[in-house]
Amino acid sequence: MRIGALARATGVNERLLRYYEDRGLLRPIRRSNGYRYYTESDITTVAHIRSLLAAGLSTAVIARILHCIHGDGEELSPSPCPGMITQLRREHARIDHTITRLQAARQTLDALIDDAVDPSRAGDVARQRNNQG
Repeated sequence: MRIGALARATGVNERLLRYYEDRGLLRPIRRSNGYRYYTESDITTVAHIRSLLAAGLSTAVIARILHCIHGDGEELSPSPCPGMITQLRREHARIDHTITRLQAARQTLDALIDDAVDPSRAGDVARQRNNQG
């Protein structure tokens, strides 16, 4: 199938599919006419890519582990691959760190909102920040 058919089958636009190819995530067959041709298995590969992106992984990480991921596209089924667990644990730690920073940001915003609603609490944000850091 050509790129337009893959885009329709996956709900991913052609530009993004080309980006996936540039990142080494998709490897279409190139015909002599220059057109990209995709197989049915590329539909599943795109579903895996989308799931891994939704899990917070970068395309660089996905490129390193995609060959370890199998399944029907709806569910991911990893195969044991060298380095995959280490890579996933590293990404898990990175996401945990991001969550911690976002929670602190949310607390600061909550305090700012509370101070704006109730001016008698003014200064709570500064006190909270001093107590945390």
